[in-house]
Amino acid sequence: MTLNFPNASRSFDERRNLVRFWGYDSALEVCFFIEVGALHKLLPQTQRMDAEWMGADCLDAFDSARERILEAACKVYSRRRPGPYLLGAEDF
Repeated sequence: MTLNFPNASRSFDERRNLVRFWGYDSALEVCFFIEVGALHKLLPQTQRMDAEWMGADCLDAFDSARERILEAACKVYSRRRPGPYLLGAEDF
């Protein structure tokens, strides 16, 4: 089956400091998380704002790098480890 992302939904998990998003493999929903550090790596200009970052900033950064994040999510998912799947800076 092929992983796809028909739903643009994403949310910020303040407790864990992650952005959560979902993909689908056929009818199976697949949960992904991306660390704030990975967003900083994708968008280096955000590193200066680290102490000030809020959930909305993380979601904006996610939206700005969405295509690269989804490509990395597909690679992580293809390893077929049990989910949920966490994307870190090392995945970019």
